[in-house]
Amino acid sequence: MAYATEEILRTLVLAGVGVLWLVTPIGFVISALLLVVAFSYRQTIRAYPNGGGAYLVAKDNLSTTAGLVAGAALLIDYVLTVAVSIAAGVAAITSALPSWHDHKVALALGFVGVVMLGNLRGVRESGRIFAVPTYFFLASMFTLLAVGAYRVLTGSVVEAPAEPQAAAAASTLTSFLLLRAFSNGCMAMTGVEAISNGVPAFKPPEEKNAGTTLLIMSALCVLLFMGTTLLAHAFSLVPVHDETVVSQLARSVFAGRGPLYYAVQAATMLILVLAANTAYQDFPRLASVMARDRFLPRQFMNQGDRLAFSNGILVLSVLAGVLIVAFGGDTHALIPLYMVGVFVSFSLSQAGTCLRFTRSRDAGWLRHALLNGVGAALTSVVLVIVAVTKFAEGAWLIVALIPVLVLHFKGVRRHYDNVAAQLSMRDWTPETTQSNTVVVPVSGVHKAVVRALRYARSLSTDVQAVYVETDPAATEAIRADWVRWGEGVPLVILRSPYRSLMEPLLDHIEKVEAERPASFVTVVLPEFVPSRFWHHLLHNQRALLLKAALLFKPNTIVISVPYHLDA
Repeated sequence: MAYATEEILRTLVLAGVGVLWLVTPIGFVISALLLVVAFSYRQTIRAYPNGGGAYLVAKDNLSTTAGLVAGAALLIDYVLTVAVSIAAGVAAITSALPSWHDHKVALALGFVGVVMLGNLRGVRESGRIFAVPTYFFLASMFTLLAVGAYRVLTGSVVEAPAEPQAAAAASTLTSFLLLRAFSNGCMAMTGVEAISNGVPAFKPPEEKNAGTTLLIMSALCVLLFMGTTLLAHAFSLVPVHDETVVSQLARSVFAGRGPLYYAVQAATMLILVLAANTAYQDFPRLASVMARDRFLPRQFMNQGDRLAFSNGILVLSVLAGVLIVAFGGDTHALIPLYMVGVFVSFSLSQAGTCLRFTRSRDAGWLRHALLNGVGAALTSVVLVIVAVTKFAEGAWLIVALIPVLVLHFKGVRRHYDNVAAQLSMRDWTPETTQSNTVVVPVSGVHKAVVRALRYARSLSTDVQAVYVETDPAATEAIRADWVRWGEGVPLVILRSPYRSLMEPLLDHIEKVEAERPASFVTVVLPEFVPSRFWHHLLHNQRALLLKAALLFKPNTIVISVPYHLDA
């Protein structure tokens, strides 16, 4: 809402200030569309009270691929919600304090960090934190609208002068430009789908509270959006580069930069920054649902000590931060990427819910199906408009990214299915293992080696120590000590003319495996553990390299026997 009016004006002004009056009829069309989608999504909440939104609706009623398309669109949308909302919030700050304009990227990243930490504390705690700024924003915006309406009704409006650059850039108003302005204004509809995705986060009865919240949110959004749009037209506001339309409106309504002006800017900044919280609630939850279905890594299902999906929160923060840095924290550069994913999920969710009512034939199914069908048709038309008008501005990236993500999801599912098939006990007969050959690589004779040899002998009677010779003199010293400390284990000396340690050892292990195809080969590694972590830097890491080299050998087991050093 806070930047939808501005985006309409920024597009219309390309055809000159004389057509800025069109912001009002465009606003009415968007508001009507928003209400239709809101009532349609209310039915989705009733049909799917456990959340999941467009992903579950499309997967259950259309196809798995349709569900994955909706899931990809939603995940992209949530990342962009964080980036766009926080960038717009920073724009509210820099409008009030122009000297901070050069630091907007750092400010945006700082806000991402604050919201991330708030959500890592848990859903309930973050909800309490964000309640006060919401009421503050509503109070300040209704004050702005009330005073602005009073000025309009009493004839005390002072029209802002037209910007010279706007007049110079004037061109013919075309249907394409008009559709582009409409698609930009449809940003006022973002956030409608968030409630249907997060129904379980509401207090009982979840379904009723979520539906009521959706209607209240939609009504407030329409009221604030249309109020801002009508006042922007009444005060003849023209968008400029370094100040938002809301800032211009507050400055005009309150006759300068007084306390009320700064209150509106502070409230706008807070609500935009905290609007990212909807994405922080729904991105981790949707990712966990898709991970449960094995389309995303299982780590997204892990909950932290505050019962928040911590991995999803961290991934969302990193991706949003990358976008903010890549686009310089510029809201207008990010917005062309934003709308495609929103309306893809809108269209698939409404189409899926319509089909569900059609198939179930429950009481009142025809009325419900008709409402969702109308919603699906309208959002599909808007999707085409958004994709066409914004394709060259950056929407092509999202159009290309969604199928790539769908292929990735299917690849993850294939991996998990393959793992499950290989681990399945069905029709499986355990292999017969005859023996266990234990190989102990040694670099000398010391306490750690003797400890490892004793452990190796407890595993098997077939034990051999292996030493790679790089210095004949050192070899003779080891032979002499081995008689006393070798624990009766035979010592195999491997020659290494090129002073390589790894290659002769790996070749010997492969030779042992070839000689005993039905046996396990256990490699026991003597390791001493320094008492200080930085002491590791003073020693080579051959044991670590050997573990990495042996990791993918099917019948080879690697065991470390630590010897802890005193401080």
